[in-house]
Amino acid sequence: MKKIILFLVWAGLANAQAPAGYYNSANGLTGASLKTALSSIITNGHQDKGYGGLWTAYKTTDIDKNYENDGSILDIYSEKPTATDPYKFTPVTNQCGTYSVEGNCYNREHIVPQSLFNEASPMVSDINFIRATDGKVNGMRSNYPFGKVGTATFTSKNGSKLGNSVSSGYAGTVFEPIDEFKGDVARMIFYFVTRYQSKLSTFSTGNMLGSTTFPGLQTWELNVLLAWHNQDPVSQAEITRNNASYSYQGNRNPFIDNPSYVNQIWGTGSGGGTTNPETPTGTNCVNEAFETIPASSASYSTRTWTNGGITWTATDARTDQTISTKAITVRDGSLKSSSSANGIGSLTVTTQLKFTGSNGTFNVLVNGVTVGTIPYSATVATTTISNINVSGNVVVSLENNSSSDRVAIDNLNWTCYSGTAKQSVSSLEKSEINGLQIYPNPVSNQEIFVKGETQNIKKAEIYNLQGKVMQTIYQPFKNSRNSLKIKNLEQGIYILKLDNSTLKFVVQ
Repeated sequence: MKKIILFLVWAGLANAQAPAGYYNSANGLTGASLKTALSSIITNGHQDKGYGGLWTAYKTTDIDKNYENDGSILDIYSEKPTATDPYKFTPVTNQCGTYSVEGNCYNREHIVPQSLFNEASPMVSDINFIRATDGKVNGMRSNYPFGKVGTATFTSKNGSKLGNSVSSGYAGTVFEPIDEFKGDVARMIFYFVTRYQSKLSTFSTGNMLGSTTFPGLQTWELNVLLAWHNQDPVSQAEITRNNASYSYQGNRNPFIDNPSYVNQIWGTGSGGGTTNPETPTGTNCVNEAFETIPASSASYSTRTWTNGGITWTATDARTDQTISTKAITVRDGSLKSSSSANGIGSLTVTTQLKFTGSNGTFNVLVNGVTVGTIPYSATVATTTISNINVSGNVVVSLENNSSSDRVAIDNLNWTCYSGTAKQSVSSLEKSEINGLQIYPNPVSNQEIFVKGETQNIKKAEIYNLQGKVMQTIYQPFKNSRNSLKIKNLEQGIYILKLDNSTLKFVVQ
């Protein structure tokens, strides 16, 4: 039977399945802070029913109610969504047991292999990422990570494959489910690295898990799973299982209830399909949780370390202060990355003023050009600068505007640039792209003059460098004018977006 897909146009649609207020403490958060809040929510109420209890759970959680709807076990490794299944499992009756070929029995498949956490509780019996699947296919999948298969060495009867990886960043053996269940797998793994984020440093990576709270996954695997999440939206079958799992175990998968949480934490994907599921378009290019910084020290000096292919340099910095687990603290200095490919879309970072001092800001520079500011105070705060949109190789630096404030920096990440109008720092400096140009720049008298083909532009938007929309004008040049009146913008740097083109300008 054809899969019934719930397209979540509004993030709150699936949330109606969760109890009122279940996610209230996560409201307004993004990035690592949102991930931590969700971890607390889904840890609270979790009842460990034991490994043997999974067999009982499957009688309500893993029953096919959305494909054949015949009461058989819904197995993501054998289900054929638009054709007759190769075999069926009767609950309890066909429970493994021994197996030699597909169709002998169903087993307990840990989507995150139990070998990575030494079969420890409560992970080993967590219904939210352990599915009822065919024993033979479960055994073939073994403890391999999930990814895109090039040449298959094994293919199950519904088309799930084992073989060499062609996913960018990893060349080992991977397992690939059919398209129908790729999003299901991604959201189960996102659940795992959120629910157990405080334990990740004690787990083996299995070439999939990260060893730090954020982002919690290897970069290559994160890119694969983000693409799968966007490619395969939440289905009614997932919602049904999530509700049954909550009744059984007392906690939920937040990424089924609120799919938008995925991109709010790890990236800014479109939420739709992708032409190339392995391209990290719109996903996080860089994730720095400062877990590999030099040993704890209260002295100030230049600190360097490498993580995820990026070498970081922090000047006039100490390493003994924390926000979540570790952080770098900068006084009269800066934090600077080495060159990173794939550009930058938006940047998110958490800051806190340590000891005494005053509220202030860091300048954020991309390839030496200031693109925004990050505020800090004694209160832990996470800030996002949106619409940076610089393509190509980028070097990012944060420079303290104070010579005495000691500011801790944590959970710094930025998304890849995913725009269609490729933009570079040099074009930003010229304020010219796609034949459009702001002149003069800086602007004055609250008016922007634009050169170029403007008559067909449908919408103009003005953003500040924190991504807030300051003004929107529809059909801005309908009267053949080449200027825009702006509303009381303070001195500073802004972005003018004209349909798909963005121009940087300064207000004097």
